[in-house]
Amino acid sequence: MQSISPETIYRGNYAWEESLPHITKLTKNPLILGRGIKTKYLRNNIFNDLKNQNLNVNSVNLQFDCCYEDISRVKNFISNNNNDSVIAAGGGKVLDSGKYIAESLNIPCITVPLSASTCAGWTALSNIYTKDGQFIKDVALRSCPKILIYDHKFIQTAPSRTLASGIADALAKWYESSITSSTIDDGLVQQAIQISRVLRDQLLIDGEKAFKSQFENYPSWQNTVEACGLTAGLVGGIGGEKCRTAAAHAIHNAITQIITPNKFLHGEIVGVGLLLQLRLEEMKNNNKLAHQSIKQLLVLMKNLNLPTTIGQLGINVFENNNLEKIAEFTCRDKSEIHFLPFEINKQDIIEVISNFEQQKIKI
Repeated sequence: MQSISPETIYRGNYAWEESLPHITKLTKNPLILGRGIKTKYLRNNIFNDLKNQNLNVNSVNLQFDCCYEDISRVKNFISNNNNDSVIAAGGGKVLDSGKYIAESLNIPCITVPLSASTCAGWTALSNIYTKDGQFIKDVALRSCPKILIYDHKFIQTAPSRTLASGIADALAKWYESSITSSTIDDGLVQQAIQISRVLRDQLLIDGEKAFKSQFENYPSWQNTVEACGLTAGLVGGIGGEKCRTAAAHAIHNAITQIITPNKFLHGEIVGVGLLLQLRLEEMKNNNKLAHQSIKQLLVLMKNLNLPTTIGQLGINVFENNNLEKIAEFTCRDKSEIHFLPFEINKQDIIEVISNFEQQKIKI
């Protein structure tokens, strides 16, 4: 079975308003799930709009990430209040939590992304973390959200940092799927890879303009946020599990195991992982184009104020056995690193990260 897309998608400047008649037909007692203080006013507006539709609305906030502690607490809340749907309004961890909770209770999920930081509003997938933000596993869901509401007015309120993070995460679609799936003889998979290539090109063209002058260059901003939040999800929907993540996300998952005082966004960590994946391709697979790709991405990432080393994520890999911890988790059984078409072991990860962090490999 393959879940390609949400059943219904609303997008544009008035997507939320356009979706209200549909929502009122689908649910009478919705739960609004959110998290951040900075987006509380948007969730309050959503709450009031639903109240004005004569719906019996409840709301609850996550305390941590998409973790089992929060999931269990919210499920109990829903059961006690007889909510018949989850409206997840927020970033990727809120959206992932809402999808997981709704599926486990067999009620519909409506996703309302409040930034362009991930494509979690689209996908039939939830990433599970500890309450401290350490990646545990990803969980494939039976279906994508019932409704996805991608309202540009909401997304315009998000910090520019979230857009930069979304660009890095969406760029990884091409670099990961093209290497893991290039030899698969499946037309849909190959089409998904080509969509990811167009996605990459569009982000290279429009991404920086969207980040630096989003309202002065609205077409570039619109193209960029929809590439991050919609097209990136479509790639995974059409390609399915064969359009897999690879080293960039495997290294992301490993880096999250090191708890730091400052929290970094998913795409910020994936971007660093992407540079390291390309370095692995150059080192282990003799990929002559990887070096050029790194140089191209470094220019863009620096212009987007994205971190480009693990050190810039607040982690000294040469302290506290951090390098070995990252290598161990990256190469664990069932890690995405093993989707690469060449063998990778712990020593390879230690070498490439060590050299990269010390800048022994010149860019």
